[in-house]
Amino acid sequence: MRENSAFHEHGADSDIHDTSHAHEKKHVHSHTHSKGYSHIHEHLHGLENHHTNWAASALLHVDNVSFSYRSTSVLNGINVHVARGEILAILGPNGVGKSTLLKCMNLILRPKRGAVMLEKVDLSKMSANDIAKHVGYVAQRAESTRMTVFDSVLLGRKPHITWKTTDYDYQLVEETLCKFGLSYMKLRYIDEISGGELQRVCLCRAIVQKPAVLLLDEPTSSLDLCRQMDILSTIREVVDLHNVATVMTMHDLNLALRFADRFIFMKGGSIFAVCDKSGVTEEIIESVYDIKVDLISHKGLPLVIPSGNCK
Repeated sequence: MRENSAFHEHGADSDIHDTSHAHEKKHVHSHTHSKGYSHIHEHLHGLENHHTNWAASALLHVDNVSFSYRSTSVLNGINVHVARGEILAILGPNGVGKSTLLKCMNLILRPKRGAVMLEKVDLSKMSANDIAKHVGYVAQRAESTRMTVFDSVLLGRKPHITWKTTDYDYQLVEETLCKFGLSYMKLRYIDEISGGELQRVCLCRAIVQKPAVLLLDEPTSSLDLCRQMDILSTIREVVDLHNVATVMTMHDLNLALRFADRFIFMKGGSIFAVCDKSGVTEEIIESVYDIKVDLISHKGLPLVIPSGNCK
């Protein structure tokens, strides 16, 4: 992408300084909590309070969040922190609360207990428009209406438009459609395109919001293998270029291990384990998914291969 493009010039404002310690010696270790799940993270030697330094540098904080649908508890005391420039993958089998947690992160669903903070600001104190300026969200299923692809993506600029759309708004939409390979269909109606194409349109709409946080619910669910790689590579590029804090729910463990930086494994509405790539083990996967697996390295990438039947 051009260095002088609108997409590059107007990235999300950065208020957090880089507190990473790339040259510190580190290893991965774990803690077993009273509720029985393990918390796995990098141990940075030579740093005081290494357990709190990383969380303190995060942009999005989910603090002790619980949620219920009527009397059915879905999330129990969830604590998540997401930093700028990282992709966090939420993993786990169906029905453990992955999509519910994602919706709580931008208050589409209001937690019954706990708080969601953007830096030091409680999202519950922000207007819906202000939340939309800072947090982009792409649902797992999108509704199609009689609207062109271009106009649908332009809706992502709505939180920022005070009087009328500007040349910058139009330019940003054009560039984003080009980046996601959708320019050729910008005048087509979204109720006439495929599910996979609609998924990419919705992702473009979230990107043009210029969010500091991007929440993606199964972003590859309707895509073929080639488009899965293409979209996740583009998301990785956007995250790295614009320092966006990104959270994705995913079912494909191998795609998650390929593109994400850290992982939350959920089980029964709670967090079972938190780790980076080096902390993912066969034992964690087997405990969460109830199936035996082999975790191997293929061309330098971790690869999960089922080696038995479901328990």
